[in-house]
Amino acid sequence: MSAREPLPGLRTEDHGLLRFLTCGSVDDGKSSLIGRLLYDSKSILADALATIERTSRKRGLEAVDLSLLTDGLQAEREQGITIDVAYRYFSTGARKYIIADAPGHEQYTRNMVTAASTADLAIILVDARKGVLTQTRRHSYIAHLVGIPHLVVAINKMDLVGYSREVFEQIRRSYLEFAASLDIRDVRFIPLSAINGDMVVERGENLAWYEGQTLLELLETAPAAHSEAVEKFRFPVQYVCRPRTAEHHDFRGYMGRVESGEIAVGDAVQILPSGRTTRVRDIRLLDQSLPQAGSERSVTLLLEDEVDISRGDMIVKADEPPRSAKQIEAMVCWLAEGPLEAGRKLVVRHTTRETRALVAAIEYRQDINELKRVSGGRLAMNDIGSVTFKLAQPLFVDPYRENRATGAFILIDEATNDTIGAGMIV
Repeated sequence: MSAREPLPGLRTEDHGLLRFLTCGSVDDGKSSLIGRLLYDSKSILADALATIERTSRKRGLEAVDLSLLTDGLQAEREQGITIDVAYRYFSTGARKYIIADAPGHEQYTRNMVTAASTADLAIILVDARKGVLTQTRRHSYIAHLVGIPHLVVAINKMDLVGYSREVFEQIRRSYLEFAASLDIRDVRFIPLSAINGDMVVERGENLAWYEGQTLLELLETAPAAHSEAVEKFRFPVQYVCRPRTAEHHDFRGYMGRVESGEIAVGDAVQILPSGRTTRVRDIRLLDQSLPQAGSERSVTLLLEDEVDISRGDMIVKADEPPRSAKQIEAMVCWLAEGPLEAGRKLVVRHTTRETRALVAAIEYRQDINELKRVSGGRLAMNDIGSVTFKLAQPLFVDPYRENRATGAFILIDEATNDTIGAGMIV
């Protein structure tokens, strides 16, 4: 069973790739919702469906347990919870999707941050019987912190409260009061039942009082990444291509991915850190020349002048340079088991560039449950706090709120080469 044909009644123009995240408290139904979305949109392969049907029968269930589509780890299936981030891919006639199903437990906050870092939209699930909980607020805060521009509050299990409009409106008011304290602006609300399929793909017959879009309709019309504001061109160099062949003896191309903005042949560019300026002579994609290239396109740039460029340098438009910084302040999510303390030395990896760094200060730790700041101290695993770093070499940065690619970095342990933290530059 596969989504080969557009769903009836849905638009068929391509709205671009949408990466979205599902999160919420334990047992709110995140995995079931994704399973229902895949099942009703006919995006489940026959062998995958047969597998979960067998597993459901072994558990003594009369109906297929659609949550098994995302709870793929054996430990998760045994415990009935989501531990790791489960990714799923599907498409309809209108667009392609990448879904990240984030864990609900507080101790897996670092997994939630990982899943949220590339999402364009977040679905915050709320159990209609329980309303807005601590984990609802926690995940909403993290989604807002990592810059997810659009939030959808899906009030699930409406079948267990008699599809009550009063319950829906009460939860909506409660969440909006909380959202105002964080300055969360773009939030939509949908009542649904993932088990029965009401308002997921089909409208169903039990929520006639709700006149808004179904979840899938909302996803199909959500803005794609990089489409809502004009972005500055950022091209971190990954590799310098110099083929040693007679045919390409003088070829020198700079390979990488356009992280934001767009570039065209003839545009004036600046090379960082040297500061040299030149123009784009050609843009190559394999053996094809392109007149221009936009966000998330991996290309090779050829320049008019010979400039000393290496991996870790950044090519930007001459009139749109980022900030060159040897000290940065960032919100850091600490991922390692051992704590982060002032005075520690580590490696900052930012785009394709690395530099050694010193933790100059930990300004505060964010108490997400109480939405307050705790001054100083250290960061334990899963903590989020404000940290100042002094850098051995400059980085070319933008505020995270303006550019998620050049405003983000990861922290590497010098001894083990493990990833121990993730940061967002303020």
